[in-house]
Amino acid sequence: MTAETAVALPALAVVLALSLWAVAAVTAQLQCVDAARVAARAVARGESPARSTAVARDAAPRGASISIAPSDGLVVVEVRSRAKFPGPWGRRAPSLVVAGSAAATREESVAPEPFP
Repeated sequence: MTAETAVALPALAVVLALSLWAVAAVTAQLQCVDAARVAARAVARGESPARSTAVARDAAPRGASISIAPSDGLVVVEVRSRAKFPGPWGRRAPSLVVAGSAAATREESVAPEPFP
């Protein structure tokens, strides 16, 4: 093994680890967007906020926070989560906050459900 290889292998390992973290963060962000979209659509169809939150929780990353609020004739759903570094270093490495939001108008044939 040459000196160049000894320097290049750890650098390659760091680049690979950061690439895996980026993929994990993008995946968590897409899951947040999907969960927000599903919950907004459920509320627009007339589901209760509790049921819509449960549907969003199924699609969201583990530990995500979900908020549903009315806003100017729309229902706005925001899902936030933390993307942690994959592997055994995830507890010590910094995490990245990812979020997704969606808005939907209520369907006209649906009576508005009260919000808590």
